Amino acid sequence: MSSKIGRKTSQKKVVRAKRKLRIRARIEGNAERPRLSVFRSNQNLYVQLVDDTKGHTLVAACTLEEDLKGKVGASIEGAKNLGTLIAKRALAKNISQVVFDRSGYLYHGRVKALADAAREGGLKF
Repeated sequence: MSSKIGRKTSQKKVVRAKRKLRIRARIEGNAERPRLSVFRSNQNLYVQLVDDTKGHTLVAACTLEEDLKGKVGASIEGAKNLGTLIAKRALAKNISQVVFDRSGYLYHGRVKALADAAREGGLKF
């Protein structure tokens, strides 16, 4: 654990990294049910569907794309728009079931809004 996290890393980041490793030990995506991975920065959100058996990204979306850029950013509204966009792209590739990977972030706010919008868009998890 200590090799991945530096000495000067804040306690908040250390706790998130440990939580992320615990979550990733339990969930795994495959071609039929890929992993919906979320990354949250201060200004943007990134989402991708990953097939862990092959190590391939099947579908990806972020708030930097032309459809979403400059509208709402990494706010809750931006997360909702991103959730519907990733659901549309996944359904276009015949992916309807996913495993949700919140990447150590708490299931609250932007992460929860993204998950709810993806569910409303047609993804099952």
